[in-house]
Amino acid sequence: MHPFIVGIRFQSVGKVYHFDATGFEDLRPGDYAVVETTRGRQLGEVTQIVENPPPPPEGKWKPIIRIATPRDLVMRQLWQKKEAEALINGRAKAEEMKLQGIKIVAAEYSFDGSRLTFSFSTENDEKLDMRPLRRAMQRIYPRTQVEMHQIGPRDTAKFLGGMGACGIENRCCSCFLTDFSSVSIKMAKEQDISLTPSEITGMCGRLRCCLAYEYGHYVEARKHLPKRGKHVVTSQGEGKVIEIFPLRDAVLVDLGEESVHEFSRDDLQPWDEMETLRRKAKTSCPKHADGNCDCGKN
Repeated sequence: MHPFIVGIRFQSVGKVYHFDATGFEDLRPGDYAVVETTRGRQLGEVTQIVENPPPPPEGKWKPIIRIATPRDLVMRQLWQKKEAEALINGRAKAEEMKLQGIKIVAAEYSFDGSRLTFSFSTENDEKLDMRPLRRAMQRIYPRTQVEMHQIGPRDTAKFLGGMGACGIENRCCSCFLTDFSSVSIKMAKEQDISLTPSEITGMCGRLRCCLAYEYGHYVEARKHLPKRGKHVVTSQGEGKVIEIFPLRDAVLVDLGEESVHEFSRDDLQPWDEMETLRRKAKTSCPKHADGNCDCGKN
């Protein structure tokens, strides 16, 4: 019998984790459940029923403890209301202790208030000793287990939200990105995007996540289009490719004599160098037309 696996998310725009819900087959997307995580018991929302789950981490799936009760949901809301106060206290204590280069980004309670996690970022992602601050916050919240969790610049931008570098009202990471995919300069080059830092850098100071959105389409389209500098045959004659438009499945061709036109892939034929030489020979040898030519270019 195959286990009943469901995907659960703990934040509105967060990563989905898989859990064994065997015995709770009535669970459906939109329901809430209590599960055991590395950060203690958490309450999460079921987002999907996993039909063909990948191999489980560490040999087995963590099980669902129980379906969330109305009391669990109310308790979570009550503790969420206290997170803003905890965040203010954490930032004030860090400033009081004169901790340089540290930004307290968020404070999160577990659904039952047993744990309080402060997420922080540092300049240049350097590792700092946060034990003094953790002990100080533990004294302020003696009945709650206080933890400090360092996050990167992209996660920091996700927490803070705000307008994207492209001008949209909310950043992609705060709206729908649940995972941060790998992004490289190669993606910008493949799409002919300017490598000016302001053009390819997001508000987090890293390469924009959106560079990966259309990258696959560009790579696939370029496989079927001639490269720049290649000679092609068009309905208007032979020419050289001077620009490529992958998303339009077209190229810009220089036909000579200051004539430049755009052609779709279906309007192009590969350039045959030998055939071109034969045509040139016919026009350059006066005896070629009557078949008496012995120039060897027949």
